[in-house]
Amino acid sequence: MHDLTRLDARYRWAVSYLRALIQAPPGPPPGTPPEVVRLRAQRRLERLRAFLSFLNDPHCAYPVIHVTGTSGKGSTAAFIASILDSAGYRVGLHVSPYLQVETEKLQIGRQLIAAERFADLVAELDEAARSWIARGGQPLTYGEFWTALVFNAFRAERVDIAVVEVGVGGRFDLTNVVQPAVSVITTVGLDHIRTLGPTIRDIAWHKAGIIKPGRPAITGVTEPELLSVLQAEATAVGAPLRVLMRGRDFDHVLEEGRSFLVDTLHQRKFLLGLDGDFQATNAALAVAAVRALSPKLAAHLSDEAIAHGLATARFPGRFEIVQRAPTVVLDGAHNPQKLEALLTALDRLPQPGRRIVVFGVLDGHDAPAMAARLARQVDIAITTAPRAILREAADPDSLAAIFASHGCTALAIPEVDGAIETALALATPEDQVLVTGSLYLVGQARERWYPAADIVTQQTCWPKRVERTATEAEAACRQ
Repeated sequence: MHDLTRLDARYRWAVSYLRALIQAPPGPPPGTPPEVVRLRAQRRLERLRAFLSFLNDPHCAYPVIHVTGTSGKGSTAAFIASILDSAGYRVGLHVSPYLQVETEKLQIGRQLIAAERFADLVAELDEAARSWIARGGQPLTYGEFWTALVFNAFRAERVDIAVVEVGVGGRFDLTNVVQPAVSVITTVGLDHIRTLGPTIRDIAWHKAGIIKPGRPAITGVTEPELLSVLQAEATAVGAPLRVLMRGRDFDHVLEEGRSFLVDTLHQRKFLLGLDGDFQATNAALAVAAVRALSPKLAAHLSDEAIAHGLATARFPGRFEIVQRAPTVVLDGAHNPQKLEALLTALDRLPQPGRRIVVFGVLDGHDAPAMAARLARQVDIAITTAPRAILREAADPDSLAAIFASHGCTALAIPEVDGAIETALALATPEDQVLVTGSLYLVGQARERWYPAADIVTQQTCWPKRVERTATEAEAACRQ
């Protein structure tokens, strides 16, 4: 795990407290009937609603923009938050999952919440939860406690507006207690099939569940079969649904290596702070979302704020270049849809001498299909096993065999640190190293360039390097 030994004891207590609440894997066991999955999810939502009512409904204290989608939801949320911050709003941003540290899930105005404040908020909610249980309430799960923590923190921090990313799905996600000012559905694809499937229309139905009566909704879904599911939901609840289409409403251009969103409707061109052709869709959705806010909420928005917000948006682990010579790209693509977007984006970079991939996937995702697709695009594959609490990784040896069967040089190194070290040792300055397959893998790899303790203390995902004593360095190596 990440080295947190240099951090305040109260922060480490808060992290330990939260992790101790994890008692079961996040998804149901294989073969669980969909109706059973949905019933369990409904009960979790009911329990959370009751606890939030006990807290005097913190999630109702501010407007919310709610964002879901198979791909792009995190980047879209980051774009929205950046635009609103640029317009002068005090913005709360909740993303899920975090890459390296818990405070990534609680951001106020472009900063991660301070470690001391985070510990205070956990302690306060623990006290409230104990009182709730003493009065006959049911104990909270990890996800329920975390969601209540986020909503309570945003109220305590007096945000003007919150941008909340869905964890999984939408309809039964714990964040779906909100009545959003705007709902955003980025894409629908085959992922989390065990929880949301079995069909892609089932997955679309889950995503559509964040559309609320009378509240505007925005989507980038254009496939007729899937869009019809969203349109049916919007019609049923009386919500206006706007569909964005590339080529009609927006486009993407590259100029001198820089990425721009072309807003066709408003005849504007915006520089994007996040790289990758696919980010144009996310940026367009973000712009449409803030423009869909009520006139009262959007009083401070301007084209200048939109331009500044899009240009200064940052989001870790999504087509993130952390090193040059060799170029190292970190991307948490963990399904075939995201992988295709990643490969398209890589094609726009200068052609490398060789491409070396460090690849690791958690069980439950389509690892064989992703490995087979990557094998046609890389010269060397190093398969590894990202770590996640109560979740298993796909077997590195089996993944290496898939790469080898497609004529790709492959080796399995289960430890992530060792896999990264090997890739960098093999690479020449002209090569490219790609780390992908899992956000958990990217978070563990990212520690080499951005240590977790520095992220917490500097309250940013891009901390400045801090020199360590020999004792601290040895302690970090033992983690």
